[in-house]
Amino acid sequence: MANRLVEIINDNARKFGEREAYRFCWSKNGKWKPTSWIEFAAQVETASKALAMMSLIEKDIIAICSPNTPQILITEFGAFRNRIAVIPLYSSSSQSQFDFIVSNGEARVLFVGDKNQYPLAYNFWKSHPEQIIKIVVFNSEGLEIAEDDRVSILWDEFIKMGEIAPEEVKREVCARAGRGLPEDMATLIYTSGTTGEPKGVVITHSNYDATIEKHLEFLQQIKDTDISMAFLPMSHILEKAWSFFCLTKGLPSAINYDPRLIQDTIKEVEPNIMCCVPRFWEKVYAGVREKISQMGPLQRLMVKRAIRAGYLRNLKYRRVNKPVPKFLEREYRFWDKRVFSKLKKAIGIPDPNFFPTAGAPLSDNICRFLHSVGIEVIIGYGLSETTATVSCFPPVGYQIGTVGVPLPGIKVRIDDNGEILVKADSVTPGYYRNPKANEAAFTEDGYFRTGDAGYINPEGALVLTERVKDLFKTSNGKYIAPQMLESRLAENKFIDEVAVIGDRRKFVTALVVPNFSQLRAWADKNGIPFDDPKELCDNPKTVAFVLSQIDVLQKDLASYERIKRITLIPHHFSIMNGEVTNTMKVRRPVVAKRYAKEIESMYEDVP
Repeated sequence: MANRLVEIINDNARKFGEREAYRFCWSKNGKWKPTSWIEFAAQVETASKALAMMSLIEKDIIAICSPNTPQILITEFGAFRNRIAVIPLYSSSSQSQFDFIVSNGEARVLFVGDKNQYPLAYNFWKSHPEQIIKIVVFNSEGLEIAEDDRVSILWDEFIKMGEIAPEEVKREVCARAGRGLPEDMATLIYTSGTTGEPKGVVITHSNYDATIEKHLEFLQQIKDTDISMAFLPMSHILEKAWSFFCLTKGLPSAINYDPRLIQDTIKEVEPNIMCCVPRFWEKVYAGVREKISQMGPLQRLMVKRAIRAGYLRNLKYRRVNKPVPKFLEREYRFWDKRVFSKLKKAIGIPDPNFFPTAGAPLSDNICRFLHSVGIEVIIGYGLSETTATVSCFPPVGYQIGTVGVPLPGIKVRIDDNGEILVKADSVTPGYYRNPKANEAAFTEDGYFRTGDAGYINPEGALVLTERVKDLFKTSNGKYIAPQMLESRLAENKFIDEVAVIGDRRKFVTALVVPNFSQLRAWADKNGIPFDDPKELCDNPKTVAFVLSQIDVLQKDLASYERIKRITLIPHHFSIMNGEVTNTMKVRRPVVAKRYAKEIESMYEDVP
């Protein structure tokens, strides 16, 4: 057996039987349908035979471009049983991104989610007919298959292929599973490419094995009654590795189809665990701040006292495993019943366990607030190349401002230039057919160069400072960490997105996308026209107001670090235009080029 992922579904079907493996709902106001482990195993078995019927051979590659659905897991585990690797693509991929990844990864069969991703696969097949055997569409609602399309089938047809497969196909699948090796590629995941073309990261079965083992050892606080919500895209390494970990633990997962509906689905499912990116918690925090601002003076005082009690109990005592004084515990329980429980219920997490959070910096203030009210966010750090987690908050002794401690067996050291280097059995063996990138990615003694700058503090926790390539120097020779500034500004309810500017400039500026619902409410109170977003953003009073909000957040920074001028952008940064990655990281070279005129205007009168 290659590793646990080849047989884990069958093993859990024997172990858990009719217990729930996952649940899913296709649409808003739809019904969540649970699926048992026995049924899940049957689905994987059928998919594995269907893949074998498609003339795919061992070590072939398929690609999946879809919003989150159970079909992704069913297809992946069917592929693993055939010794076939899978390329996960973001459902929001542009045609050029899709074409590059599918071509570079040499995928033979394409699985797409619905009518929105079908054109990507169809167009690729038209230009590469010799490469593509089949296109399989998960959801046929509203789908119109092109008249000249000779390769596309629906999911039901794919399943039918597996159901009618002869007995020798089943025997062949079993034989392939038995021939698997730990070094077999399981996933070929492409980096989001903030500075250039994406690279295909090879993740082997042994990489997943190692990551799962480390998490089993490190995360002891999971309960049998927990349910996890798959909210992040399954093309994101954090969600993918976490989903495999949950399946290994036998933990049921609720699969969220449309991330735009998360505020509804989270209340329907009420997960105890959910992987998040900081943007989710930033919006939660902004919403809470808005509610508090609308309270009367007495209510605000009570909430302030409640948060203070939560801070003392959870961060000053429980965090370091000290006994909580009885009077403080009583006060905390009082506020938990009257304030915190209502807050958690309103979010949709009335019985939270913990919430892994990574992908970008989360403000220390927001992190402290969440822990104070009883929401255990586990800040972590990792990359696609490290099969997700390198480090994360331990259950006891975590330090806010860090990204936790390295997981068991992961070696971390800091290079002379401050770059974080990692060595572990969970680290990729390299990039797919890219010897030049591999040569640059590893040190002579086998450490992977993460591209992130940081240091290890005296307590052994890892502190991130910035992406090495994102660090820039002003013309005065001062280094600026833009992500630090951007995460700070995310605390403000009037700010939605930020791109900090300043490389080789005399001072720091920023392109700011406002939170228009909040900004319009402010404009209405102040008699400022707000019907036209551009007119609102260009208004000097609006610019001055938003800059005043920024000044409050950066008052403790050194003068050279502070944002001196801003330009308000009347629309979000675009994934399709390449301004941000699929994980919402700013592509700084693209933004600098696309907004060159706006940037230059902020420095026009500077000698």
